[in-house]
Amino acid sequence: MRNPFLQHIQDFFSRMSGRSLAIAGIVWIALMGIGLSCALGFIDLPGRRGGSVEVLPTTTPTSTNPFAPGGSTGGSSSEPTTMPVVTPTSEGQILLPTPTPDAASTSNLPPLPWGDFGYGIAAHGIGMPDYTMGQVRDHLGLSWVKQQVRWDHFSSGPGQMDWSGYDAMVLYANQRGLKVMMSVVGSPAWSRTYIDANPEAAPPDDLSLFVTFVGELVDRYKGRVHAIEVWNEQNLDREWDTEEGVKAERYVEMLRLTYQAIKSRDPSIIVISGALSPTGVVATDPQNSNRYTVVDDFAYFQQMVDAGFLNYADCVGAHHNGYNVPPDVAWDEGYNDPTATFRAPFDSPHHSWSFKTTLFGYHEMIRAAQRDTPLCVTEFGWASSEGFDGTPPGFEFAADNTLEEQAQWNVEAFQLMREWGIVHLAFLWNLDYSYKGGIGALDPNTPYSILDLKGVARPAYGAIGEMPKVP
Repeated sequence: MRNPFLQHIQDFFSRMSGRSLAIAGIVWIALMGIGLSCALGFIDLPGRRGGSVEVLPTTTPTSTNPFAPGGSTGGSSSEPTTMPVVTPTSEGQILLPTPTPDAASTSNLPPLPWGDFGYGIAAHGIGMPDYTMGQVRDHLGLSWVKQQVRWDHFSSGPGQMDWSGYDAMVLYANQRGLKVMMSVVGSPAWSRTYIDANPEAAPPDDLSLFVTFVGELVDRYKGRVHAIEVWNEQNLDREWDTEEGVKAERYVEMLRLTYQAIKSRDPSIIVISGALSPTGVVATDPQNSNRYTVVDDFAYFQQMVDAGFLNYADCVGAHHNGYNVPPDVAWDEGYNDPTATFRAPFDSPHHSWSFKTTLFGYHEMIRAAQRDTPLCVTEFGWASSEGFDGTPPGFEFAADNTLEEQAQWNVEAFQLMREWGIVHLAFLWNLDYSYKGGIGALDPNTPYSILDLKGVARPAYGAIGEMPKVP
């Protein structure tokens, strides 16, 4: 008999994969149509109408990711007891690649005011959890692992939740001494009534239902889960598809209620605000110019500040997927890669193309609010399609990045975040969505993975493993 948890996952993947690619394709078409006419800097929301677009870099792909294991091996007794680089079904022993970058020593860095810097990675933890947690801890030497929790896909009714996959993931992470960050997203269909022509993810009509669910999660894993991210990329209606549209004030209300529920149960848990997607775009519903479907992350971030979200977050969530720009380059430095085929960051410069500018932009808005709340970068990484048969539509920048650049920039980004002193936790996207994702090279998550489609290490895997982890 099939494992019902794995069946949930595979059913979800079959529903979602086409939409994920369609979204990416639409974004790419919009971007190429913008050209040099894209506007720069901040966006004035009150004056923007009719769905007009300022700059449209491709959004981070993770918010539409399925948790679809490749096959039926999730957590079975066939998991290896040792830690080869290849998956249990691969043949032969594959040696780790020699790391390309010489990771600079940063041992003289001062201590961070909020505690040790956390080195983490997003892993497909409900697929082969023992093996996967061993890779994170024993091979990569990381101290944190991120697991997305899909309430919508594993709850068939009020008070009903299939926790089995998450139970195994938490168990094996704890056994390896890993700290666990759970990013909680999605509300089940039974909890919401608004459905438009293109239904997307959305919060429940009654926010208390989400709060109750997160409270159940904390009660179940008290002392074994160390951080919780409240939602994901809520500045997109792809993640916040409600009748009133994308609205920062409504999200902050969810964050406030959830923060209180978490802290009343376990004050030690780090509450992370939902990371925004660095879209560089403002758009409204063609049928309703007052209903925003996408909001530029800097504008939305300021709206969250104005609504008081810093009172309800121990750490501010952030995302950036790197594109084909190194991590130490600001958007306005005039950087240009003449060999790049994906030209938008160079021909249409904007803050959202830059990893560095995005993080410091958030930090500056936090400081302007007279706070010193750190950032938690819950997804970052550089994609490379080298070695794969094709590039996902909408992610053509991945063809510009070599495997060596992916390794170098992922390591540099970790080091820079620690050196900048504004980041508390950082989670690389991703370990293993390549061979567990299900649709191969055209899965938008595959080029970011540091394991290939057979589970064999790419150069970034060895580079991360050899990288000094300065607390």
